[in-house]
Amino acid sequence: MAHTPQERYSKLVSAKLRNELVLKDGFVFNNDYEGSPSAGAVKIPVRDTEVQVSDYDKANGITATNGDTSYTTLNIDKDKAVNEIIDGFDAASVPANLVADRLDSAGYSLAVQLDTDGGTTLLAGSTATGVEQLTKDNIYDTIVDLRTAMSKAKIPNDGKRYLLAKPETMALILKSPEFIKASALGDAVVQTGAVGKIAGFLVAEWNDNTANLAMLAGHPRFATRVNEWSVPVKLQDLSGSGKYIGASAVQGRMVYGHKVLRQTAIRAVYSPAALTVSLAAATGEGSSGKTVATITAGNTGNTYAYKLNPSSRATYDMSSSAYGGTSLTSGTTAIAVSVGDIIEVVNLSSSKVKAVGYITVTASDIAE
Repeated sequence: MAHTPQERYSKLVSAKLRNELVLKDGFVFNNDYEGSPSAGAVKIPVRDTEVQVSDYDKANGITATNGDTSYTTLNIDKDKAVNEIIDGFDAASVPANLVADRLDSAGYSLAVQLDTDGGTTLLAGSTATGVEQLTKDNIYDTIVDLRTAMSKAKIPNDGKRYLLAKPETMALILKSPEFIKASALGDAVVQTGAVGKIAGFLVAEWNDNTANLAMLAGHPRFATRVNEWSVPVKLQDLSGSGKYIGASAVQGRMVYGHKVLRQTAIRAVYSPAALTVSLAAATGEGSSGKTVATITAGNTGNTYAYKLNPSSRATYDMSSSAYGGTSLTSGTTAIAVSVGDIIEVVNLSSSKVKAVGYITVTASDIAE
């Protein structure tokens, strides 16, 4: 009987999670993968070429061609858990409404964390551009430039391109005469969570505070999300813990990971600019397993700090003490990393964050 509530609870939390996500599956991420996330890694199909079309010979037929599908490995690097104590009730006597409330809260909290980590992966895998100042007069031209860049990169213009706009950017879009409200586009657009459409992009508001970020554009074919309950949600009686008396807890563990499959398909716009960060394998004694970050543009002064795989992103004017990163000297500091790690680098001026950049570590960036 215990399995039935676990399955039901997990489905309820998953439903709440899907509802609360801004970076929704099918809208921002696809879920195409092979394997079990709980095993620690999955394979993601990557196909950058289309099926070949040739002339047909009625006498001899046509030579068969092979698809160019390859697979990339996604290491499942996130393992999150909920363990919410409900005091005063053993598992058998917890009121149903109290369980429902805790499950609802668990779904919301997991969605926030999933969106945060997914957003960081998108930014680290994106092509970043800067606009000195966004206004209602240049917002449409800026979005059209994104559209042009994606079209030239052969990103499908099939009605699935999305634009995630921060509230300040959304206000400018809403003032643009080219913006079409979702109510004029039908239920299909509304169901994605989009509030409208502009220059071929489905537009959704993204209440994000990343320093200087204005908006993020992309296509769901080129970014993957993988998530699974490694331990299903259950109501655990704590009477045998030796510590809690007359208490129980809502518990569960979820593993997940995100991956950008093509950098030119994800476009981040910063205003005025993002840090331009490059990586190279560290050199010298003790450099094995390390990389060096070099900042070449977007900075004010040369004071930097970094975080590896940040659980939250740096905000504009955040104090250096609140940020709490590790000091970084551009082109010198050796950072111990693994393939797939994300490095967040901030530029500090007067001990406050003024710009930020994200980059994903590849094998060639790490010293052997």
